[in-house]
Amino acid sequence: MAEPPGADVVIVGSGGAALRAALAADDAGASTLVLTKGELGKAGVTALSCSDRMAFHATLEHTEPGGPDAWRYHAEDIYRIGGRVSDAGLARVLARGAGDAFHYLDALGTPFARNADGLADQFVTDGSKYARACYTGPYTANHIHEALRNEFTRRRLPILENVMATELALDASGRVAGVRLADARNLESEISNQRTIAAGAVVLATGGAGQVFQINVFPEGMTGDGHAMAYRAGAELVNLEFIQIGLSSVKTKLACSGSLMRAWPRLVTDQDREFLFDYFAEDTPPEAVYGTLFKKGASWPLSYRDESHVIDIAVFSEMQQGHTVYMDFSANPERFEISALDASLWSRYPGIAALRLAEPPLATSPLERLKAINLPSVEWLAERDIVLEKGDRIELAPACQHFQGGVKIDEQARTTVPGLFACGEVAGGQHGANRPGGNALMDSQVMGRIAGEQAAALAAAAKPGEPVQEDAEETESAGDAIDVREVRSHIRHLMTMRASVKRTADGIQEALDELRGLRGRPWDAAGASAEFLAETRSIARVAEMVLTVCGARTESRGPHLYFESPDAIEPLPRRDPDWQKYLVIRRGEGGEMLVEPRRPVEPDWELVQQIEA
Repeated sequence: MAEPPGADVVIVGSGGAALRAALAADDAGASTLVLTKGELGKAGVTALSCSDRMAFHATLEHTEPGGPDAWRYHAEDIYRIGGRVSDAGLARVLARGAGDAFHYLDALGTPFARNADGLADQFVTDGSKYARACYTGPYTANHIHEALRNEFTRRRLPILENVMATELALDASGRVAGVRLADARNLESEISNQRTIAAGAVVLATGGAGQVFQINVFPEGMTGDGHAMAYRAGAELVNLEFIQIGLSSVKTKLACSGSLMRAWPRLVTDQDREFLFDYFAEDTPPEAVYGTLFKKGASWPLSYRDESHVIDIAVFSEMQQGHTVYMDFSANPERFEISALDASLWSRYPGIAALRLAEPPLATSPLERLKAINLPSVEWLAERDIVLEKGDRIELAPACQHFQGGVKIDEQARTTVPGLFACGEVAGGQHGANRPGGNALMDSQVMGRIAGEQAAALAAAAKPGEPVQEDAEETESAGDAIDVREVRSHIRHLMTMRASVKRTADGIQEALDELRGLRGRPWDAAGASAEFLAETRSIARVAEMVLTVCGARTESRGPHLYFESPDAIEPLPRRDPDWQKYLVIRRGEGGEMLVEPRRPVEPDWELVQQIEA
């Protein structure tokens, strides 16, 4: 079999960040090659994911508060909402580059919504002071990917589909010199029989590692391959404990936020027991409980800063006890009286404020409220065989939704390994513990462009040496062989139960012990593809990294809720300034996993304060 072609810039992945990097590298005059495990347009988050109103965050010429320095408010929001554990330099790059990224996509034909003046319509997302979120509707990410894909195809840029990159090839100096691919002919081979694609520079754009968790909203194939490859090559990774998690439909992967919570459904177990009051103080009035449930609609990702995290804790705690949890729209929850609730809760939602909530049928039926607030969601669920009007319930669970951290990058999208760049969700350092809604899509385009340009510049300036053949990562195996499919299932269950909503020192250590026990046994890959085996190795490595940093951060911040014990209801507090730092993880020279707390790059707050004055 002939060796695959090389290129100046090889991009691993085919999502929004990958395609933007490819187009930028091509604009810079570099030869490019995109590698993807799936098929273009049929794999990855940008191409496939949707939500109520998916956003692209950008400060444009007309964005409030206006003026040439308006981007600074955006940068400040990114750093502040991130819990001050991200690099302010990256926040600045994102905020300043967002407008150009929007205009590029707009010129490619992305159908962004417009207001009466013909300007991009924008709305306020969680944590932001000003309206910056541009959108097309539920399919904003899909429309962005389609526009990029059309341009990529128009240029006839080369792509290899249905191939899996498994290792980064380094030259004698430690610079990335190419990418190794899995060879499906030999299931036992990890490196020796792989094909190597030479590259002047490599851009990792493999997305988040959502499939490391059993319950997630990611498409298939998102197994953390880029994270694992970068770690094995010696790159630093950062903020891996900050993983956005939200209550979702187990069957459809729909984020159960917004109108679904604001309709005040019953939250019940498989025994039809309502449980919310068990997780509030005994004297909490019903209106406070249901006010919190309503607020959950505006704070879907789990976060320590939002009081509504008690809803996530309640659902997860019931799951810990072996119960299945459902949203039930067939009747009002116990002790629910809409007339007792503070109308200021919904006064800023015109579509709800205009309703006669205190009168039947809205006062007596969560389903009628949901239909009045968001009928398309009822229809969407019915199309997927959850017919609320027939009494069907939505099975609810906390799902992994976005990796806030990843391979550590600088303002040029460079990693700590020469010749290796990263962009999109596989990259880390730009978001922190949380992020404004819409910043992930924007980040993919701003840093995707920069990664492509910088990779092209490096490839043009100097070529790497020949790839050095290295041995596979050494692991000692003992005991009976275990089926690789069982290994994957076990790890993903561990991560959902020990590294999602409730994290404790003992739980994390027990999970690490189990994980290392699995990794220490031989894996039986009979009947499994080389890709499945390689993906499972990626899952195991990312799981170990995530668990390690979760155990190292002994406070709560963003989606990282740390508890004193598994049965505790209240997480331990956030500790500033002691933990106003991020955790960097890397592979030591002896193969050990090293964790280092560092202070992030801080912003120039004085300049922002001057603007406000």
